[in-house]
Amino acid sequence: MLGRQARKHNPRRDTDKDGTMSDELDLVAVVTAPAEARETIETAIAACVAETRKEAGCRHYVAHRDRETAGRFVFIERWESRAALDAHMAEPHFKALARTFEEVGASLEVMTLQALG
Repeated sequence: MLGRQARKHNPRRDTDKDGTMSDELDLVAVVTAPAEARETIETAIAACVAETRKEAGCRHYVAHRDRETAGRFVFIERWESRAALDAHMAEPHFKALARTFEEVGASLEVMTLQALG
């Protein structure tokens, strides 16, 4: 881990250990739902997270509950490529999570990121 942190990192075009270039994609997704839907959302998130972490293109996928704002959840993700993210969004577990968000009236904001240093 320390070696990974010590080298310069650009998530869009990074050099893998074998010297080949990769197209990793980092993103943050923020879901805001009615506070009374918290349990429903958390159950759906837990099911999706478990399956998502099994996907070949998933490098990092962690869902968080905002400690300050009830009903707000933040996903921090890293994907092998845009194609891996697209494949994730076509998976049944992701579609089920998206349906739950829609059913409870949650909003979703997705930010794709590029490291500055």
